[in-house]
Amino acid sequence: MVDRSVRTLSQLDATASTARVLNLWGVARRKSSEPEYAEQPFFDSPVLNTSIIVKHRMRGNEAEFLVPRRTATKILVPIEKNDLKLGARYVFVGQRKFEETLFAALGLRLDPNGRDIRVLTILDSTPSLDPFLLREQLKRHGLEPARCYFDVSPADTRRMFAFAEREIEPLVRMSMGAANSDALSAKLTAKILANTADEALEPLRATLQLDEKEYHEGIFCWKAFLYYKWQLGDLLPLASQVLGEIAAIKPRGEMTDEIKRYLGEARENIRKALIVSCRQVKDTLAVYDSAYESLTADGRPAEFRDFLLKAPSLFNDLGERLGGIDHIISFWRYRFPNADAIVTPAELQDLFMDFESSLSTDDAPTSGASRIVAPIVDAA
Repeated sequence: MVDRSVRTLSQLDATASTARVLNLWGVARRKSSEPEYAEQPFFDSPVLNTSIIVKHRMRGNEAEFLVPRRTATKILVPIEKNDLKLGARYVFVGQRKFEETLFAALGLRLDPNGRDIRVLTILDSTPSLDPFLLREQLKRHGLEPARCYFDVSPADTRRMFAFAEREIEPLVRMSMGAANSDALSAKLTAKILANTADEALEPLRATLQLDEKEYHEGIFCWKAFLYYKWQLGDLLPLASQVLGEIAAIKPRGEMTDEIKRYLGEARENIRKALIVSCRQVKDTLAVYDSAYESLTADGRPAEFRDFLLKAPSLFNDLGERLGGIDHIISFWRYRFPNADAIVTPAELQDLFMDFESSLSTDDAPTSGASRIVAPIVDAA
């Protein structure tokens, strides 16, 4: 099978979302000269280690699965490694006859119990390709590819740069004073987002009292929280809009009493669960804000240092919740790009079931609590 979506493939660096694309082809181009790239590969297979992994919205009958799916994990292998415009061969993780299709499409025969199959299974079971969440998920299974494989996409780095610069400015003002703070903030932001821990950042390492290994890890974790905070700010206004559309949409066609009852209950369950996810992400990010303020406002670096070293334990919850929120928003926008889009009762039921499964609903608030946390979404 060949994907010839020329525009999509050839413009990956300009458009790819971090949460939906793991661009190992791009990592190879940028990082293959670094020793850790070869010493701790993401995949053992050189073919897979230069592939492009995508969380893909299924269209029609692109592939068959034992259980129908709206989103699948797609492996793309460029036909010509130096020219994405020629397209890519692809296969979906877990599709029927996966091993046979993997060989037919990509020429790969993988050990069913081997490391690469384990990695693919973890990628497929993780709700997004958020690199910080992904690193923790792999680590839980005893797999630790090099840090160079886990990065924010160049496109998202550009989109979040101004936000990150504003976040970092208080540290620059505290350390260097107001003079030239704009230029220094931009320089420091570029280095943090690029994971460049050179001599220019040595004063920060000394302030935080981190050894070299801890410092690299601390900068990685700091970038994670800048990314999560930026992502939440991006998603909140869209979440409010989508909740309104979910409440208002009216399917067309005959509807059984059972489906009618389910749709009513599901609308409320999705509303509550989405609000809870937004609230809990915001609460977790508030812990980061407090630790960062202790450094920039109170001059207490130890609290921020300790927070950074413990931060990876928060990535699973943050990544999974934001992945669920992003899935609902992005798929809703994809399926209903305008007010004239038509949906049947059965299709809307399937869609709501998918949304419920992508959010944790066991900690949804009672109706009274939902009124308290609703402004988190509404205020956006």
